[in-house]
Amino acid sequence: MRFRVSFEVGSFAALGVLALIGSSFSTATTQKKPIYQSTGSEATIAGRILFKGKPPNPMRIDMAADPICYKVNPHPTTEWIVVKDQKLANVVVYVGGDSLDAYSFETPSSEVTLDHRGCRYVPHVLGIQTNQTLNILNSDPTFQNTYMGLRNNPFWNQAQQVGAAPLKLSLVSPELFAPVKNALHPWENAYVSVFSHPFFSVSGTDGTYKISGLPPGKYTVVARHERLGEQRVDVSLAAREHKLLDFTYEESKR
Repeated sequence: MRFRVSFEVGSFAALGVLALIGSSFSTATTQKKPIYQSTGSEATIAGRILFKGKPPNPMRIDMAADPICYKVNPHPTTEWIVVKDQKLANVVVYVGGDSLDAYSFETPSSEVTLDHRGCRYVPHVLGIQTNQTLNILNSDPTFQNTYMGLRNNPFWNQAQQVGAAPLKLSLVSPELFAPVKNALHPWENAYVSVFSHPFFSVSGTDGTYKISGLPPGKYTVVARHERLGEQRVDVSLAAREHKLLDFTYEESKR
């Protein structure tokens, strides 16, 4: 009998603790962060992604599985490392830090486009904000498929007929370098990175990137390439500061 009373008292105590934890968790998860409002004191980070040494030659792609692809793209090559005049393309540059964690950010009304063009994904690397619309096109005269091996978002797999309407998708959770593939054309691949804020950029063929509208504060700036890896730099940004920050990669240091 004493055991039963003791057990019941302990159970009520445990339930009380669980209720308290559940209440705290519910409050923490349902409390919304304020949407950041521009103050006019925002800063900018810009720079170049440089490549040191001789870049590897791109490899020829075998598209024999779909003869139509050879008609629209007779000389297909890989896009693993794209270098022009010692400038490296397709590097995702983004920032992180406590200065951003205190806020939420409005979802852009603009759409980001991923296109099947020349039986390749264009662009090869892209960034998008959570809940922003990803517009997937099929500009080729052949049947296409798009699937994403997402980790933090639901798996996604859709087919697209020739001339079909664009596919539209919104990703709700952040993740980096989620692979985008094609079950019909295994050589087609791309990467999408999803951010909870707008402070990211992808270097172009001239190697440049730019991130603007940053609240003053301390940040970690991250540059990440699909094959050459990741680099990080800590920076402090003053009000209205325009900071130049370059990153240098080498093939031998993969």
